[in-house]
Amino acid sequence: MDMDSSPGTNRLGQTIAKRIGKQMEGESSLVLDFGEIKDDESLLTNTFPIPIPKGEYHVLRSLTYGKVGDILAKTQNIGSPGSGEHDHKTFVLNSVHGPVKGTIGTPASGQPDPPDPPQSSAGGGGSEGAHQHHVLVPEKMRSLKPGDRVLVAWVQNEAVVIDIVVSS
Repeated sequence: MDMDSSPGTNRLGQTIAKRIGKQMEGESSLVLDFGEIKDDESLLTNTFPIPIPKGEYHVLRSLTYGKVGDILAKTQNIGSPGSGEHDHKTFVLNSVHGPVKGTIGTPASGQPDPPDPPQSSAGGGGSEGAHQHHVLVPEKMRSLKPGDRVLVAWVQNEAVVIDIVVSS
């Protein structure tokens, strides 16, 4: 195959040559760029004409938390990672309607995890009030998905997706 006749190879070569030329002339190189995550999860930036395949660009960790509704974190006792259980104790408060009794800390057995994905942010309750709390990934913290407009930082010749760009 003759590489000189490939339009993609020619465009890539021209882009690289332009970047090298700008750096040699002492011009400041592009640091920030906009891009889009394509259907195949490749990254296409405004200044680099060829999609960068998934796995060949970098993403800040905060853009990898998961889909909306995935479990981001859940409660646990110290020494019981992942158990979801936490203690409850009995207390009595005097209110305008008389004494009110409740629980906040009596040792409670752990309950199984709620369904995954959970139907709500709390697990099932037990006779001692044992339950779990799940913090779910909100829309504003979700992972990248196709169609996202993104801010890209170029670190030397590597693209790093910084964040999702949204309308004001």
